[in-house]
Amino acid sequence: MDDAPALAPILSEWVQETDWMPKLHTPKEDIGFVKSLIDAKTVWLVESNEQPIGFIATDGAEIPALYVAKGKRGKGLGKTLLDHAKSAQSRLSLWTFQANRGARAFYAREGFREIERTDGAGNDEKLPDLRLIWEQYP
Repeated sequence: MDDAPALAPILSEWVQETDWMPKLHTPKEDIGFVKSLIDAKTVWLVESNEQPIGFIATDGAEIPALYVAKGKRGKGLGKTLLDHAKSAQSRLSLWTFQANRGARAFYAREGFREIERTDGAGNDEKLPDLRLIWEQYP
């Protein structure tokens, strides 16, 4: 089953409601992006009433995507997804935008620490970003 058409609106909705985020992609392009995650990465999702309400993509220790649907955020779903990824790896890393204060606070609570900052020249959005890591300690 192809979950991309059901998962992509979670991403699209976040982009549309985030005022500082450039609107670079169409909903169809978002479906293509999510399909590429599903095809090439490991994707776990959370459902409610058989409808996806959040997902995380991992590529080994890298997390290229973690999104929870509007109205479902702040209820522990992101933590549940992240805990699942933590259970499979002793180290995780990801990028987030410096402007994404909610994500930064969430990842700090979850034990991630900043290891790198950029001016955004290397991402499609051209927004300053941060590289974060989490390491499981014995």
